[in-house]
Amino acid sequence: MLTKKIQNSMLRSVVEWLIAITIAALFFFGMRNFVFRVAHVSGSSMAPTLTHGDMVILNRFTYLFQSPQRGDIVAFPFEGNPSEHYIKRIIALPGDVVDLRENAFYINNVPLNDEFSFAPILSRGDVQFPITIPDDYYFVLGDNRNGSKDSRFVVVGNVRASDMVGKVFIQIWPLNQFGRVH
Repeated sequence: MLTKKIQNSMLRSVVEWLIAITIAALFFFGMRNFVFRVAHVSGSSMAPTLTHGDMVILNRFTYLFQSPQRGDIVAFPFEGNPSEHYIKRIIALPGDVVDLRENAFYINNVPLNDEFSFAPILSRGDVQFPITIPDDYYFVLGDNRNGSKDSRFVVVGNVRASDMVGKVFIQIWPLNQFGRVH
């Protein structure tokens, strides 16, 4: 009788552990797929903010409650290869007029004066300026304005809000740069 009690106790313990492990795995995969995702930075288009080899966490949940904002760094699939993601900064919102003149960007006839890039624009891309950003689309640029394929190029174009994989919010690698990304 005692052995049967021990067997039942061990079986119950194993079942409890299996349930706990299953719940933890479901929670982890749910968080990874629906709330957070790790992304690797490839290339120098976001330098100096992010550089080749950096790792960031994307918040996939943010845009369920608010619209993307000017200055947000977002990830989205590259249309030429949807398994590849681009990471760029939003500089213009739906309805904004973007122009490129005198080697500088203008948003609604106001020079883009951001803290992310100070170099004169040498690459115009192949988009005809000025352009008005359509509803639900965003104009994105790399912080390394002269070394980025971004909304200036037809191959990237404006990014639809629903195509955004998430907002970059924490850099996790290299460790000496761990923290919020602005």
